[in-house]
Amino acid sequence: MTLDGSPYQGYLYAYPHKTAYRPLRPRPALREVWAAEPTDALFLYAHLPFCEMRCGFCNLFTRANPPAEQVRAYLAQLRVQARRVADALGPVSVARTAVGGGTPTYLTAPELTELFDVLDAFGRGAVPTSVETSPATATPERLAVLAERGTTRVSIGVQSFLDDEAHAAGRPQKRAEVDRALDTIRAAGIPELNVDLIYGIAGQTAQSWEYSLTTALRWAPEEVFLYPLYVRPLTGLGRRNADGSDPAWDAHRLALYRQGRDHLTAAGYRQLSLRHFRRAPTPDDSGDYRCQDDGMVGLGCGARSYTTDLHYSFDYAVGIGEVRAIIDDYVRRPASDFDHAEVGYHLDDAEQRRRWLVKSLLRSDGLDPAAYEARFGTPLDADFPELDRLAEREWLVRGASAVALTPAGMERADAIGPWLVSDAVRSAMREHVTR
Repeated sequence: MTLDGSPYQGYLYAYPHKTAYRPLRPRPALREVWAAEPTDALFLYAHLPFCEMRCGFCNLFTRANPPAEQVRAYLAQLRVQARRVADALGPVSVARTAVGGGTPTYLTAPELTELFDVLDAFGRGAVPTSVETSPATATPERLAVLAERGTTRVSIGVQSFLDDEAHAAGRPQKRAEVDRALDTIRAAGIPELNVDLIYGIAGQTAQSWEYSLTTALRWAPEEVFLYPLYVRPLTGLGRRNADGSDPAWDAHRLALYRQGRDHLTAAGYRQLSLRHFRRAPTPDDSGDYRCQDDGMVGLGCGARSYTTDLHYSFDYAVGIGEVRAIIDDYVRRPASDFDHAEVGYHLDDAEQRRRWLVKSLLRSDGLDPAAYEARFGTPLDADFPELDRLAEREWLVRGASAVALTPAGMERADAIGPWLVSDAVRSAMREHVTR
């Protein structure tokens, strides 16, 4: 990876990236994996790998329109896994819950009730809880279950308020359906709404992007995520476009990003990362979950779990046939399989330091060098002299209490993140075979 290339080299939403994971042999017991871990502020994540359609840009682990019997089997197996994992971890305190996918609201209202019953095996209590939905599945019956079971945030992928643009991104939705879904979410009384928008769609202009931005704000969402469009292997767009690299497209996406950033900040939103904008104040401004500090427990065949020195999950794929095979395998597994970690990556001391850096630096508030030194015992600059290169480009500033990206650095976060990946992780990612 190079700092001189495209601003859009990769979305480093996790570190190490899941494509660096490998089968763990022998499989470590979860009871041992978590024995010395703090469990007083865990993030609980449940993954539902089902959608009503597969968007053209999507490379998530999901299956469109599964048979009803597979959905029922998946929920039953999720309950088995939750009980085994809860038993392995012992008493825990959940600080935050998220349900993603896929589209969790693909489930019917009774199935959503069953899902929340499963999650309550961890004694969640009244904690911030986020659930992803879609225009087609944000129905009053489903939203009523979410509200009743303590959901505090609903995230909906709109991508564009123009049907032609949505279709160009491989999302066959209707504007009337989008409006109806947003009205339904607001009527449900859930405190926070997040709207996802995408820039860089074929045919999108500054004017059409302005229209989507302005239209989204009619519902006064507490959060907005602005995603640059990526063309990835084995996706619908990827099959039509073998190579997504294009300097003109990069320049266009960068211009649209700046336009979106300026539009939202002028409307009173704070930028928290390249993608994330939050309207201040919001009901959940008591503090963000910071994966640098808190562990995560994942349930479901596409979920990841994080401890200090081990990130683990089940197998991962993008292709339709491979995804179906993994889901089929998950629902057939004996209960004892959920007592172990199966696929993952061990983080040594150097990787733990790098993860802290990467996951902090890609946020607008950056990282506190004193907190870094207190945690790891050595100065940040001594461990990562390469940060000088970012400072020389005026992409990074060093202050007494924060080392952070400048606005020019933030707009290149999808190049800086991949550039900071260690050689070992990069090598494992390079050897991964997309399937």
